[in-house]
Amino acid sequence: MGETEVLRAWLVALRTPGLGPGGLRDWLERANHDIRATLALLRRRAALGDAAAAWLRRPDQGRLAADLDWLAAPGHRLLCCTDEDFPPQLEHIPQPPAALFVRGDAGALLYPQVAVVGARAASASGLVHAGTFARALVRGGFTITSGLADGIDAAAHAAALEAGGRTVAVMGTGPDLVYPGKHHALAGCIAGSGALVSEFPPGTAARPDHFPRRNRLIAGLALATLVVEAGLRSGSLITARLAAEQGREVFAVPGSIHHELARGCHRLIRDGARLVEDGEEMIGILAPAARMLGAELAARLGGPAAALPAAPAGADAGPGAEPPPAASGIDAGARRLLDRLGHDPVGLDELALRTGLSTAVLGAQLLMLELDGWIESLAGNRYRRRPPPASR
Repeated sequence: MGETEVLRAWLVALRTPGLGPGGLRDWLERANHDIRATLALLRRRAALGDAAAAWLRRPDQGRLAADLDWLAAPGHRLLCCTDEDFPPQLEHIPQPPAALFVRGDAGALLYPQVAVVGARAASASGLVHAGTFARALVRGGFTITSGLADGIDAAAHAAALEAGGRTVAVMGTGPDLVYPGKHHALAGCIAGSGALVSEFPPGTAARPDHFPRRNRLIAGLALATLVVEAGLRSGSLITARLAAEQGREVFAVPGSIHHELARGCHRLIRDGARLVEDGEEMIGILAPAARMLGAELAARLGGPAAALPAAPAGADAGPGAEPPPAASGIDAGARRLLDRLGHDPVGLDELALRTGLSTAVLGAQLLMLELDGWIESLAGNRYRRRPPPASR
């Protein structure tokens, strides 16, 4: 079965009316995660209703062709739950997605992420706080994840880009649409230094019920959720609740007792969220979870190329730790990767050519080296070795 036929089968399944991500996952398991066998099972069962049966019997070939055309464009991908580089953190959330449409670098989803969310009608100080936290977290090696909405979301995305970091936008529309429309330029920049992600097929317009689904993915991708400003009825509180239910950290920025948009954050703090005043505090708390994610990725990708580097003797294990001048405290596999990296910035594609490794395996290796302080990531998916302390 060729690649196009496999993609077509996935698209037919994802567009089946009434199936949903959880339903498709269930059918995939029954079919041993074979998408063609899954479609065969679905076509033999009538439990999904008349609309699903009609679609499976005669899918709209024009719509499928348009989907395939979108996926054929550079930087566009359907990331399926059967792919080795599917984000493992999404496997542990309620109704995990069966597949994600990605515009940009799908590898950005493998890095440790912090969700920064908050009010659309944010105050000027709230926007400043969102940017300050996002820049600090980027400097600590974290990817900023949010929902591309007005206010806090957009401020966090923009600050991550300004700091030369990665950012991920989870959308409540299809991957080819931007909501709100005024964020088209921002979305293009995000795709260039991170990823736009949606579980909705191309052409899907924004609907109110899409955004709670989007919020569960924001919470699920991130190691922690930071709420900067939120009213008592804010959707950001839903994201925070989902994060807490998934066992992730929840942080909230306090505000004035007279400020309406501080009340949601204060409620979160009363309910057990961590009160936080700066990004460095978050980095220290999240460093162990980031390392665990890197280890899980390396184990999932497997093979000798995914061997984990050991922390340098006497070095801080958290992001931003100072490495010693020589790479003598890491294993042979990580040292070889450092040698191929050299001392000048190099892009991920070029590094894949130098090492012969897949970008998925490289992503896990680079993540661990970055967390241990041996390398730093730059804009445009480039990396370089960090200079020894004496040269700074």
